Amino acid sequence: MSQVNKVVLAYSGGLDTSVIVKWLQETYNCEVVTYTADLGQGEEVEPARAKAEALGVKEIYIEDVREEFVRDYVFPMFRANTIYEGEYLLGTSIARPLIAKRMIQIANETGADAISHGATGKGNDQIRFELGAYALKPGVQVIAPWREWDLSSRTSLLEYCDKHGIEVEKKKGKSPYSMDANLLHISYEGDILEDPWQEPEEEMWRWSVSPENAPDEPTYIEVTYEKGDIVAINGETLSPATVLANLNKVGGDNGIGRLDIVENRYIGMKSRGCYETPGGTIMMKAHRAIESITLDKESAHLKDSIMSKYAELIYNGYWWSPERKALQALIDNTQIYVNGVVRLKLYKGNVQVVGRKSDDTLFDESIATFEDDGGSYDQKDAEGFIKLNSLRLQIAAGKGRDQG
Repeated sequence: MSQVNKVVLAYSGGLDTSVIVKWLQETYNCEVVTYTADLGQGEEVEPARAKAEALGVKEIYIEDVREEFVRDYVFPMFRANTIYEGEYLLGTSIARPLIAKRMIQIANETGADAISHGATGKGNDQIRFELGAYALKPGVQVIAPWREWDLSSRTSLLEYCDKHGIEVEKKKGKSPYSMDANLLHISYEGDILEDPWQEPEEEMWRWSVSPENAPDEPTYIEVTYEKGDIVAINGETLSPATVLANLNKVGGDNGIGRLDIVENRYIGMKSRGCYETPGGTIMMKAHRAIESITLDKESAHLKDSIMSKYAELIYNGYWWSPERKALQALIDNTQIYVNGVVRLKLYKGNVQVVGRKSDDTLFDESIATFEDDGGSYDQKDAEGFIKLNSLRLQIAAGKGRDQG
């Protein structure tokens, strides 16, 4: 076991990380620095300070990073229309690079020689935290307690707390789901969800009403884009975090954003998870709509062709990799003219685009019209276009190639 003098721990104040503080102090005989990030998870993070102090922690960092999170991580990801495996909007994945960055910065500030996290040895988060840490501070020591200790259940953690006098909230029975939340989403795993045939309980969902119970009248909203990012809702200019918070509220009120999927973890296993991403679901639909009139065909198709790779990089923890940064530069370049307004109709779990406009539109009504176009488009030109594009097909058929 390497000598560790000081370690920065990603700390929530919950059961797992409270145990980890004491375990690090005892196992490594080291000083612990705690870092708690307010990512918009909807819970007060300040109580983590008192809990850390009670554990003897002297250096405690608690930060509101909601604006940075949305501006520098969520918005760039949505410029790419990013979806993992056709469904997942990467709500957990995109939060990890920011946490890893701040942990390394705090390690540098405090002279810590290691970082630690509470991610298990079965999941993706251990990879995301550690790839980020190594990219930003080569050689940093990482301590992952779930890969080292013999505590394997909630019961064993509670017994550890009792033995060491750690004050934690004790609820009767086990917590039904493992949850992770930030401004982009809330996720649910475990309990009955471990059986992919079982339907989630209605009581599980926290951010949205069921589509069946959503209002009987639709809600209309307008979102304004500048360079691929939403800057206003219904004409009111808002900060990035406020944009997402407002879309979460109106989306959740209309039953939007629920998802139940089985995904392929980077580590190799399949995992069933449920997600609520109301604001992100609206943003995805709206961004594609504004791009449909402002991006040229080949740029749009190129973006679509690289999106799955970009999504995979984020899901697998490669936010800080050179290839993700290269793709981001390309994506951002396509967003220069992605400006305008999208009108959306929200109704019982559905998001429908009902209008889009832009001063940078490439939609030319005089050419696209079914009425008299006044000579804007000569339909005879299509004949040569078709013949040229059919040339290779005709040649192959003339050589007797099987076209069936």
